[in-house]
Amino acid sequence: MARTEIEIRPSEARQRLLSTASRIFYAEGIHSVGVDRIISEAKVTRATFYRHFPGKEDLVLAHLQSADEAIRGQVEAAVAASPSAADAVRAIAAGITAAIQSPDFRGCAFLNAVAEYPDPGHPVHRAVLAHRQWFLDTINTLMTSIEPTKAEPAARHFVMLRDGAMAAGCLFDPAAIGETFLRGVDGLVEIHGSRKAS
Repeated sequence: MARTEIEIRPSEARQRLLSTASRIFYAEGIHSVGVDRIISEAKVTRATFYRHFPGKEDLVLAHLQSADEAIRGQVEAAVAASPSAADAVRAIAAGITAAIQSPDFRGCAFLNAVAEYPDPGHPVHRAVLAHRQWFLDTINTLMTSIEPTKAEPAARHFVMLRDGAMAAGCLFDPAAIGETFLRGVDGLVEIHGSRKAS
């Protein structure tokens, strides 16, 4: 039993490599950061790095997977704590606003990554698209629960508002961007829900 638990739990070195790489990738970009720097800042040997990640691309994909899991957890928690689909959409928007207003915010990790990997066939590009499809599907499901008519366009509208807020949030006053985003989402939910009466 103890052996199984050890095998399931990620090694401390792997976790350190991933957290170090994620911090630097997010702050400075992916292509500009070399493996040597990650190894140095994570305080591991080169052999340890390659034992956990065959190459830098594997580390980039692990970074995106970690970000994906964190966002899924936040969204699932927002949905579980909300009494209605409309409240869940607003709660997800509130979580995005909190992220925009957090220290060291540098935009969306996925949009940042895809800007560096424009080839649609590249695994990093595909990982970004998979995450974004999941997010769109999640919002679409909530919009359908509010009112099925034109739920998909409403979901796409939400994602577009979110993308704009994430881009503007690291360029302008994050509090003002967050307020504008929340107001936009609130209006979107109200308009979409009003289709029930028509």
